[in-house]
Amino acid sequence: MAQALDRLASNSAASVDTLLQLSNQNSGSFNVAGVEACADRMAELFAPLGGVDERIALAPYRSTDDRGQQVERALARALRIRKRPDAPLRIFLCGHLDTVFATTHPFQQAQRSGDDRLNGPGVADLKGGLLVMLQVLTALEASPHRERIGWEVLMNPDEEIGSQGSGPLLREAASRNHFGLVFEPAYADGGLASSRKGSGNFDIVVRGRAAHAGRNPEDGRNAIALASDLALQLQALNTPAAGLTINVGYLHGGGALNIVPDLSVLKFNARTETQEDEQRLLAALDAMLARARQRDGYELELRGGFTRPPKPVSAGTARLQALLRDSGAALGLDLQFRPTGGCCDGNNLQAAGLANVDNLGVVGGEIHSDREWMRVSSIAERAKLSALLLLRLASGASTWN
Repeated sequence: MAQALDRLASNSAASVDTLLQLSNQNSGSFNVAGVEACADRMAELFAPLGGVDERIALAPYRSTDDRGQQVERALARALRIRKRPDAPLRIFLCGHLDTVFATTHPFQQAQRSGDDRLNGPGVADLKGGLLVMLQVLTALEASPHRERIGWEVLMNPDEEIGSQGSGPLLREAASRNHFGLVFEPAYADGGLASSRKGSGNFDIVVRGRAAHAGRNPEDGRNAIALASDLALQLQALNTPAAGLTINVGYLHGGGALNIVPDLSVLKFNARTETQEDEQRLLAALDAMLARARQRDGYELELRGGFTRPPKPVSAGTARLQALLRDSGAALGLDLQFRPTGGCCDGNNLQAAGLANVDNLGVVGGEIHSDREWMRVSSIAERAKLSALLLLRLASGASTWN
């Protein structure tokens, strides 16, 4: 095992060059050509492992535009690679191809920002993690015990916008594998996520009645005013100590200042610690909208919902955390697990019954900003961590029940 792990460190220089290239290729979630280009490159890199790859078309992404209309936007295809699907132990490995940086965003170039640091779009979230995943499987395929483990890789194109299209693929994978390794970035101090909050995105379309703001304002029904009132009510539902947080993130409406606005679109995100938090919010939301609908001349429509359930630490996930902690100790890593309010595909996998640890990628920070960075040496460090786990399981040094 030591020889296999030592070989991972020798690949680090090539990995840095590849990561710079991947980061410089824009792959914002709706840049279909850019995401496909990243998938093409990853398929080339994974080809020597001998898996069977396929490109899977996804349903378009649905959202609400500023006119209150439901619109659809095309997504790139997912890349799935499988090998030994009938092996006694089957592992699911996952990472996303997309980033939060659209083609219009000024943050487009990656660069070295120190001897052991890169700064660039997606270097940590999650293109660095894709290369960690590649090295993990490279080490496994060099093992004489590789036949005991089958693996399935999914690189999805829409994680940053909620995995709406790739959700069915995650559920399929959960049904045929024993546990999952997801390569979201580790914390800046190297720590890993234990439990995660759940998340939901909601749209409220408010339709009122237009009127002249000077001649007959009393005949109008101001949609922005009602939407603003709803936003304040939502803000009042925040109970961080009890596990529920709400962020009103978008409010649009109106136009000419001499017209009573007849349309407003309100969007918000909710984070929950438990299923009870979800039910509490939905009940409060129903009551809030029922009161608003009693106002004369208004129509309201609610869209969206919870897409990522809370992820408490299940028995299977606790077992996987323990195995990783032991592997980390053998490598001189003191892995600390702690809860987070963030969510990812690990939430969806556990909700579908698959134990998983979901930030086994590179060590980095300030993601979703133009200060995003990753520690270069963590490519090999984190690849060794997951590779040692798999090598121990393949050899029988560790067991999975």
